Amino acid sequence: MRVLFVCNNAYNLGNGLSTSVKNTMAVLRRHGVDVRLMAVRNPDPCGPQPDFPLEHFKFPIFEPIIYANGFCYAKNDRKRIAEAVGWADIVHLEEVFPLEYVVCKMARKMGKVCTATFHLYPHNITANLGLRRKSLLNRLIMRVWMRAVFNHCTDIQCPTAVVKSYVERFGAKARLHVISNGISIPEEPVQASSVDAGAPVNVICIGRLSSEKSQETLLNAVRQSRYAERIRLIFCGNGPKGKKYRKMADRLCRDGVLKTPPVFGFYSHDELSQLVRSSYLYVHCAWVEVEGLSCLEAMREGIVPIIAEGPLIGTSSFALCRESLYPVGDSRALAERIDWWIEHPEERNEMAQRYADSAREYDIDRSAEALIKMYRTALESSGR
Repeated sequence: MRVLFVCNNAYNLGNGLSTSVKNTMAVLRRHGVDVRLMAVRNPDPCGPQPDFPLEHFKFPIFEPIIYANGFCYAKNDRKRIAEAVGWADIVHLEEVFPLEYVVCKMARKMGKVCTATFHLYPHNITANLGLRRKSLLNRLIMRVWMRAVFNHCTDIQCPTAVVKSYVERFGAKARLHVISNGISIPEEPVQASSVDAGAPVNVICIGRLSSEKSQETLLNAVRQSRYAERIRLIFCGNGPKGKKYRKMADRLCRDGVLKTPPVFGFYSHDELSQLVRSSYLYVHCAWVEVEGLSCLEAMREGIVPIIAEGPLIGTSSFALCRESLYPVGDSRALAERIDWWIEHPEERNEMAQRYADSAREYDIDRSAEALIKMYRTALESSGR
C-alpha cells in the first residue's frame, strides 16, 4: 500500500499539525505502509526533506500573520504534484487549502483514491484574522472545503466525536471515522507523582500563544483565585499573543496577585515532560480545538487537566470528572475549578493516576492500525 501524505508545512516545531503528520507517518512505516510526503521544503537544509518537495508561496499581505502562527503555504507545482499523485495508491490530505484542492482534482483525473484528516476548523483561521467566533464566514469556508475537497474523499478521519458531529452537519458524503491522531505511550505504565498539601502550585498551559488558544482566560482566572499567592503559572509555547500575555502576567505581579512571576518559554519534548510531572494542574483554555494532543501528552505524564468545554472543543472528551471541565471563556468558573483541586490534594493525586492510565487508550499504534483499516476500506470501495 502506497500512501501519499499532502501537507503544506510539515517542518515547524511549534505546529501541532506538523508534529502529528511526522508522528503518524513514522508509525505507519513501522506497520509496513509505504508512506511518502509532499510538502514545502524544510527550511533547515540539514534536516529531513519531503519526498516530493514544493517551494514556499508567500501569501500577499497576510504572510506576517501566517508566519507568526507557524504556518506556510506551498506553490502548486503541477509537474511535481502529478509525479507524487501518480506514485500513490491513496492520497491522504492533511489540510483543505489551495494545494489540497489542486491535488484532489488531479487525483480524480488520474483515478486515485483520496482520504483526509480533519485537522482544522475554519475558526482556527479566522480567529487569527481578528474575526468573531460566530461568523457567517466560518460556515462559508466550511461549505467551500466540503465542495472542493472533503466531498471528493471516500473516507475522513475525525480525531474526536465532536469533529465527526460538526462535519456531519455540513452534509458529508464520505465515510467518517473517529480515530485519534494518537500519542506515543511508554511500555511501562506511568506512576503519577503525588503532591503534598500546602506545596507550591505549578499550573502549566501548553500551546501556541494565539487568539483561539485563549490563554488570557487562565490569566484572568488567577486574579479571582483564593490561592493565587501559591500559584506559579508556566506557559509553554510561542505565538502572536506572547507580548500581550506577558504584559498581563507582569500586571498580576505588580498588583500583588501573584508572588511568583509566570514563566514563558519554548521547550523540547523532554523538558516539557519534566515540567508537566513537576506541575499540579494542566489547564487547556482553547475555545476551538479539534483534539488537543498537548493535553493528552500532559495526561500521559500523570497530571490532572482542567479543560474548556464548548461546541468546538474535542479536548473536553478527555475529562474523567466534572471538576476537570469549565464553560469555555468563563474565568470565574476556571478559578473555582483551580481552587477546588488545590483544596482537595488527595483527590488530585488519585485522579492524576487515573488520567495517566486513561491516556494509554490513545496509543498512536492503535491509531495507525485504525488508519490502515480505513485505507483498505477506501481501496476496496473504489474497486482497487
